[in-house]
Amino acid sequence: MTTVALARAARAARRGTHSRYGRILTSAAMVIVLLACVLLLVHPGWLAHTSPLADSDDSLAAPGGAHLFGTDQLGRDLYSRVIFGARPVLAASLGGVLLATLAGVAIGLIGGMAPRAVSVLVMRVVDVLLALPVLLIALILIATIGAGVKSIILALGVAYTPGFARVVEASVRKLRSIEYVQAARIFGSSGLRTAVRHLLPNLVTEVVVMISSAVGWAVLTATTLSFLGLGVQLPNPDWGSDLAAGATSLSTAWWLSTFPGLAITVTILIANFSGDWVMTLLDPGGRRTLTRFRAFRGLRTSLPAPDETPADANRRTTVREEQP
Repeated sequence: MTTVALARAARAARRGTHSRYGRILTSAAMVIVLLACVLLLVHPGWLAHTSPLADSDDSLAAPGGAHLFGTDQLGRDLYSRVIFGARPVLAASLGGVLLATLAGVAIGLIGGMAPRAVSVLVMRVVDVLLALPVLLIALILIATIGAGVKSIILALGVAYTPGFARVVEASVRKLRSIEYVQAARIFGSSGLRTAVRHLLPNLVTEVVVMISSAVGWAVLTATTLSFLGLGVQLPNPDWGSDLAAGATSLSTAWWLSTFPGLAITVTILIANFSGDWVMTLLDPGGRRTLTRFRAFRGLRTSLPAPDETPADANRRTTVREEQP
């Protein structure tokens, strides 16, 4: 082996080591961030020991000293309000996306597996909802049922369901042409069993990507609704309502809106990075999806790569299943 080949092999080994360490550090950082989000949802008082509703004489104090983020017009600690304000935003966003995921995946499976007449009817309704802006749907629903966190969850769930349904329906129609799915139907597998056993595992990575993107947009929509006065009402802490309360004092007290706005931005970025991280865990090679969930009994499946036919994908799956 020549010196050049040895040098290339050494560089490749170093790159592999650095990449492995990078993945470990990224995974550790994401786990810490996700645990922090759970802590903000369950017990935010562990991170902020001051009540977000406690008034004081130290009004409009600049950040620093006893008040890390400063205080508002009533002397309330802004750091505590940012910490406690994460709970309604995260609860509304995650709850709305979870509702949209369940409804959208179910509607997408129906649209992709049902008879043509039912599929056309369902997907035309989905297309009509897709033509409407998400914020407009949320505003209409909240104006009908009233403000509050539960109303935002329902509004976000309804508003984001059409997007999930359309993507899942298109994926199901592509997956129906794969040979092992057709073979399952020929051997008498029911539509429900085919969907759960053969289609859902192949949709895991795609659904995770949609969830990560939807959570970021849901955070933005939820805080926008609160900014407009349709979410959590003052004096209860919420990023959107606190952002609106400080919007008129930017020239004299910039911190009132800056820190809630930064919290919104950081949360959206974390949601996007979390989606990329989970997608890498589920599909590290970019070609296959390994599902180890108990509901799927460790079924290993794979979507066809861009440069292979469904027959080649079926052959890879068959060979993999025959291996011990």
